[in-house]
Amino acid sequence: MLGRASVPWVKPLSEFEAIGLIGRLALRTHQTLSGRTSSHVELGIGDDAALLRIGKERLLVSVDACVEGVHFERELIGFSDLGFKATQAALSDLASMGASPLGLTSALTLPAGFSRTELLQLTRGQLAAVKLAKCPMIGGNIARSPQLSLTTTVLGRAENPVLRSGAHPGDEVWLIGPVGLAALGLALLRSREQPRLARGSTPHQRLGFSAFERTCVQSWRRPIARLSEGYKLAARAHSLIDVSDGLAQDLGHIAQASQVKIIVDAAQIKLGWPPAFARTCEKLSLAPLELCLTGGEDYALIATGSRSKRPTFARSIGVVERGKGTWLQTEGKKPRRLSQGGFDHLRMS
Repeated sequence: MLGRASVPWVKPLSEFEAIGLIGRLALRTHQTLSGRTSSHVELGIGDDAALLRIGKERLLVSVDACVEGVHFERELIGFSDLGFKATQAALSDLASMGASPLGLTSALTLPAGFSRTELLQLTRGQLAAVKLAKCPMIGGNIARSPQLSLTTTVLGRAENPVLRSGAHPGDEVWLIGPVGLAALGLALLRSREQPRLARGSTPHQRLGFSAFERTCVQSWRRPIARLSEGYKLAARAHSLIDVSDGLAQDLGHIAQASQVKIIVDAAQIKLGWPPAFARTCEKLSLAPLELCLTGGEDYALIATGSRSKRPTFARSIGVVERGKGTWLQTEGKKPRRLSQGGFDHLRMS
């Protein structure tokens, strides 16, 4: 029998290595299916949503999980906000491909003792999110589990879906929406001693947050999927993704899928900071640029496209060149390669 000391070290599996492994196995299975079945699959695993062709229609399908202890802590978010956040996060996968929503389903796992009042709050948050997105909830499932989780499957439609793999050398890199605010909001919540949230309470006011700090907290608790902007980008962008895991990591997905080099300009990222952003980061001993690059959960959009087609709601933060990887340009220095950083479900500290 092998002792602990003789067991060889095994490199931990990352989230994206796991996705790649499953994707390769799934592709082999697809290739063995009948033509009638596999011909519907225009794009499988590897982007924000799968793409199915049914007649002349293109249907997009994506699923997103929100698990207690991984994505949220009950002490930091109320059930209404949680339902809203989980639903909008799933809908953002449609925004990131230029799709419009058709409907969604929700699978809930509820721990023992989860009350009727708590379920009502959770559901009201979900319904507020679907109302805002004009996307009906059309089904789901409920099961028992040791921890609370919400798994949301979204269905959408797109005439010209925008993939991660379409970036061209010569493109600009566009950012739509702020980055870093959600991560700062989470850091603010964790910096205060948090009693368990009371029903109906407004904890950000109770904890004495400033107006800007409340904006950050709201950015984390109630993000908005940028469905309208994503839909408009479908006619302009060559590639598109949302910022869920961090700006650096999600830019890296475009660079890898498109086989290009992406250089982002630190000065251009800083131009988008609200006046109080850097000051608030410094109070918490956080590096503001690093927070923008690796924070995640902003659900902003990143696109690449021709300068002449950049929409008014987007701003340029970089360029696409021939080569590989994601790089950061800082004033007076050579570009340095960015680590992927960001959130990885399978390599959590």
